[in-house]
Amino acid sequence: MGKIAIITARGGSKRIPKKNIREFLGKPILAYSIEAALGSGLFDEVMVSTDSTEIADIAERFGAKVPFYRSDATSNDYATTNDVILEVLDKYERRGENFDIAVCLYPTAPFVTAQKLISAVKELEDSDADTLIPVVPFSYPPQRALIIDQGKLRFLYPENLDARSQDLMPHYHDVGQFYVIRTEAFKVNKKLMVGNILPFIVDEREVQDIDNESDWAIAEMKYKLMQNIQ
Repeated sequence: MGKIAIITARGGSKRIPKKNIREFLGKPILAYSIEAALGSGLFDEVMVSTDSTEIADIAERFGAKVPFYRSDATSNDYATTNDVILEVLDKYERRGENFDIAVCLYPTAPFVTAQKLISAVKELEDSDADTLIPVVPFSYPPQRALIIDQGKLRFLYPENLDARSQDLMPHYHDVGQFYVIRTEAFKVNKKLMVGNILPFIVDEREVQDIDNESDWAIAEMKYKLMQNIQ
């Protein structure tokens, strides 16, 4: 039993064409996830799950393995990360290879470092949790959210109208970078957000959704700050 890094890199990005292999500050963005996984020294296998020969070629060039391609069922717009992980684990089992810990790592996660992966895996292994999920606090309390109702603003939670922000319970959201799972528990739960979940709090400066061109530009700026690149 060992550890596997599963990097999910489908070829059909719509909002940012070829998003998973687009150049990010000098190299394909996918390379950052591969290098973090390999650099951690944690994994018996670092693989990329893809349906694209172009992505597969780049993945292998940067040191990852692509032992098989995704099925049609996990290559469409409705396939979930859960579906991909289950398929990958099943295909390895059919090859006689089993892993007790898996890290699912997204291909557009340049803020993930080898040290972050090492720390996250250790935290899961030292706990009784099934899954570890990196999270970040919302920058503004959701309890003080406003909505537009028939053209007018109103508080969604009027009971918090006079509450001080610092007195409200912090809310967190998934940063969308990676997940650490105990594979046996995941095969039972079949979902990342089910079971005994351990939080891994990430600095907001190292989090950026990349869904459009503005996001991409902000991510590059944040990465430069993180790396102290001039």
